[in-house]
Amino acid sequence: MSEWLVLALAMVAASTVVLTVAVLNNRRVGEDDDPSETPDVIEYMTMMIGVVYAIVLGLAIAGVWEGRGAAQEYVRQEAQALHEVQVRSAVYPAEVRSRIRADVDAYVHHVVHDEWRAMSEHGTLTAEGTRLLDRVRTDVTHYRPANDHEGQAYQPLVDEVAAADDARSARGQSAGATMPGVVWFGLVVGALVTVGLLFALQIRRTFRELLLAGLFSVLIAFLLFLIWDFDSPFGRGISATAAPFLDLFPHAAGG
Repeated sequence: MSEWLVLALAMVAASTVVLTVAVLNNRRVGEDDDPSETPDVIEYMTMMIGVVYAIVLGLAIAGVWEGRGAAQEYVRQEAQALHEVQVRSAVYPAEVRSRIRADVDAYVHHVVHDEWRAMSEHGTLTAEGTRLLDRVRTDVTHYRPANDHEGQAYQPLVDEVAAADDARSARGQSAGATMPGVVWFGLVVGALVTVGLLFALQIRRTFRELLLAGLFSVLIAFLLFLIWDFDSPFGRGISATAAPFLDLFPHAAGG
């Protein structure tokens, strides 16, 4: 069953139960009932809806911020692993060491200048990046150590390449939007309901009330924009950056 169908059925069922109970209760009210003696619950309901929506907004912001932080951490782990590959390959012969470092540099350059753009625009990794990282793996795994010193460095190098590959995969999984459509539906509808309830309080046209209503609406719009901006860790303004690569591979900053 579609999640949208489940949501629609749940909303219809909840509203039907509430309206049915209200109608039945209204029929039981006697003619001598005085509504003025009944506490006004409109303000209380408005306050509770606002509080619930604020909690939902806070959870959504925390979720997308955590996703952005995790994406940045994947970038740092990948850059650090590749840096370790370059440094630890120093024990290998000059020809092998130069080939490994050149292939690592080529991969980093591609990530910073090409793959980053692909993640930002399409939310995916590139086939060329996969090919370049496979070439680094081949350089490391196909070399046969000539002595014990090289043999001791072999397995750590293999492990670092595996760590870089794992971090790259996690980076690719973090490239797209993380908030499901049903959550966005709830956030937008909740914003409309919360702002719309201002009119249930019979807001007047005084400057002070209009100013507060406007500021309240602007605040909700800003928070929704913040969630939207954080929702794509590599694609929008406040996004994860390639700084870890540029810090460890400064020459990759060139075009």
